[in-house]
Amino acid sequence: MPGDREHGAERLRARAERARAKAEQRAKQQGKQQAGAGVTPPRARTRLDVPRAPRRSLLPAYDPEAFGRMSERIARFLGTGRFIVWMTVVIVIWVVWNIAAPRHLQFDHYPFIFLTLMLSLQASYAAPLILLAQNRQDDRDRVNLEQDRRQNERSIADTEYLTREIAAMRMNLGEVATRDWIRSEMQDMLKELEERLYTDLRDEGDGRARP
Repeated sequence: MPGDREHGAERLRARAERARAKAEQRAKQQGKQQAGAGVTPPRARTRLDVPRAPRRSLLPAYDPEAFGRMSERIARFLGTGRFIVWMTVVIVIWVVWNIAAPRHLQFDHYPFIFLTLMLSLQASYAAPLILLAQNRQDDRDRVNLEQDRRQNERSIADTEYLTREIAAMRMNLGEVATRDWIRSEMQDMLKELEERLYTDLRDEGDGRARP
């Protein structure tokens, strides 16, 4: 009956609610026990379809590609004669000024400690920049070599394929009747027919002459 069905459905709902409440209470008790024992609860599993939040870093963010291009430009400039000329001019002016200028206008007295510090600082920055530029060039050379190797492999494969195709065409052409071969065969057949006709006519002439 409808009343009995509704009453049975209410009993099922009540049982399900009591079971859910017991499960929640049991989970809370386990959490308290683990917290009291010093056991950390398991971490929540991160979903794979949700992007991970960016981590904060104390270091300044920069573009490695832009920094690499800048290092290549600096290394390229350091390897030119213009840089050597300008550095020589600056050093000569620095030394002459701190020797010949009045005492109160000199800012780096002999033995030019500040100039030595500046040159050491320039060398300490130039060496890593040059190494970075060389590493980038090595990476480009490695990529170019790999591309050349693959291109050579494809060229060799294409050459082998064309060689096999040409050999197959030659073999097939060897079995095809050419114009010269047909002409020679027809000439041989004509000669054979002429000889047969000549022999037939000669036999007929001999047969008529006998009676």
